[in-house]
Amino acid sequence: MAVGWWLGLALLLLVALGAVVAVLGGLGWGVGRGVVTAAARAVVQLAVVSAVIVAVVRSLWLSAAFVVVMLVIASATSARRVTGDRSGLLAAVPIGVGALVVLAVVVGTGAVPLVGIALVPVAGILLGGAMTATSLAGRRALDELAARRGEYEAALALGLLERDAALLVARPPAAQALTPALDQTRTVGLVTLPGAFVGVLLGSGDPVQAAAAQVLVLIGLLAAEAVAVVITVELVARGRIRRVEPPAAARRRFWPPSFRRRQVNAG
Repeated sequence: MAVGWWLGLALLLLVALGAVVAVLGGLGWGVGRGVVTAAARAVVQLAVVSAVIVAVVRSLWLSAAFVVVMLVIASATSARRVTGDRSGLLAAVPIGVGALVVLAVVVGTGAVPLVGIALVPVAGILLGGAMTATSLAGRRALDELAARRGEYEAALALGLLERDAALLVARPPAAQALTPALDQTRTVGLVTLPGAFVGVLLGSGDPVQAAAAQVLVLIGLLAAEAVAVVITVELVARGRIRRVEPPAAARRRFWPPSFRRRQVNAG
């Protein structure tokens, strides 16, 4: 009981610290409110999942359905971060493909058994990483194309295709979405000590086996994020994922050229 009370107090103080620092640091009331909201959601969601997960992992089909639910939520979250346009829903493609490819490798090689208790947590880690990479890469690619519109148009004037011109501008900045995963993998054991690894050691488990499992997760996560970033940039370059256009730009896109010429002549 005492441990639970102190844990609750620590959580309240940490949430207050994050929110107050965000507001006083000039990040805005929205960010401060977001800290509180995210913390509250985390508590509620983990409480619900802890009650459901025990039953889910006993069945492979229920585990697969649970993974699909995670994919839907991850895609919706990333879509809101990337753009306000409905095309952001295509974030499901890089997230799903990135996680699925890595899952196929680790399950196909037997590194992870095809059982719910192993499938659900590994899929959750991969989906979470792919979601973050997709959000960062998509946002950076769209922002760069808007900010460096002149470079994009100059590349078109030189004869490049629209896709190639967009990749020339957007690909390098979007690739920075892999920086967190790269740094985490490079410094594991020296700077970062993953919770699962430490938990096994504290539980007197096999340190070699724990390290092997953690390396598998980190490298798999890096691979999933790399796939997600490449697909995201490709979707942006091909115009499949777009920014929200102002009404005038939307009219220029959807009205036929003959109609636009008549409007100009009439003016």
